[in-house]
Amino acid sequence: MLTMIFVNDFWTLDEVPAWMEHSAARADAMGLSDVVFPAFLFIVGLSVPYAIESRLARGDTWVPILTHIFERTVALLLMGIFIVNYENIVDEGLIIPQYLWEILMVIGFFLIWNVYPGGAEKKKYYFNFKVLGYIILILLGFIYKGDDPLEPSGIETRWWGILGLIGWSYFLCAPIYLFLGDKIKMIVGAWLFFVLFNLLDSSGALNFMSGIQHYVWIVGGGSMPAFVMAGIAASVFYRSNSEKLQGEKFTFLLIALGVLAIAYGFGTRPFWGISKIRATPAWVGLCTGISFILFAVFFWMADLNKKRDWAETIKPAGNATLTCYLVPYIWYALISIAGIALPMCLRTGIIGLAKSFLFALSVILITGLLNRRSVKLKI
Repeated sequence: MLTMIFVNDFWTLDEVPAWMEHSAARADAMGLSDVVFPAFLFIVGLSVPYAIESRLARGDTWVPILTHIFERTVALLLMGIFIVNYENIVDEGLIIPQYLWEILMVIGFFLIWNVYPGGAEKKKYYFNFKVLGYIILILLGFIYKGDDPLEPSGIETRWWGILGLIGWSYFLCAPIYLFLGDKIKMIVGAWLFFVLFNLLDSSGALNFMSGIQHYVWIVGGGSMPAFVMAGIAASVFYRSNSEKLQGEKFTFLLIALGVLAIAYGFGTRPFWGISKIRATPAWVGLCTGISFILFAVFFWMADLNKKRDWAETIKPAGNATLTCYLVPYIWYALISIAGIALPMCLRTGIIGLAKSFLFALSVILITGLLNRRSVKLKI
């Protein structure tokens, strides 16, 4: 999350090293920014078995768990659609300034999905806040104008945005784990299915289904759920073989999986190149491999050697991820309204990168303060 906020701030900088930025759609390349989102999806997968296990332990059956999965998906899709439409908003003809529209959008999200304090006696009181949040979003959707000032468009799906892609991937993968549990062979099979689907989609072997692709398709041509299922597989490997894979053996297994995934990435590179925008198999393989290896590093550091103090400062990014993701939208809107901008000398080269890193760290610290004031989103 820290890295995601860091790279998302690059748009404010000049002279960012090419290896840190997103690579162009047609380029056979991959920058740091192209790895962050796949790693996030991998982490989503890591958490799924433990989240579902927690609900089962509380006595939930499949029906309420599937209902919860559906509700979380809808929430992510709704937020994703609004954020994507904001990226295409036009100020001309909009009855309020676009930055105020952005702030109200985030306020609506917070009103609907905030974790409110107190017991059942306050539930009805806070329900009114949620209703207000939905009213705000409905009104924002009604007044929205996008794309062309002369012939503006309304709210539409366009693409699903980062949150929407997470939502669809979670919607596909979480029920798979719910039904299969810790059956490692079947979980690996599900992971490889998405990898194969991505391979076939990239090769054009699925073009005969082009008539339905616009209506029913696997998000990212199979790439997005492939990352989530890889994370689920990593958790299941550990959960189903905890006695055999304790300690360094599990670390070596993760590294081995990472090396295999990277080999797959380089093996498919000559055919379609490496591209996040085109979701090529090489990009899927390389990012999956990097995620496995990074997980091995953090597992070795935090679980085996108990070195965790370094993460205390950025802990709110893990405890309140959605809050952390949305805070920058408020900040960017406020400084735009105020007309505040740092001198270019503070937004260029290594100094600019330091500025963006400090910004990301500040967002996480602000998230921690909000949490202590009972402001924390949860879906």
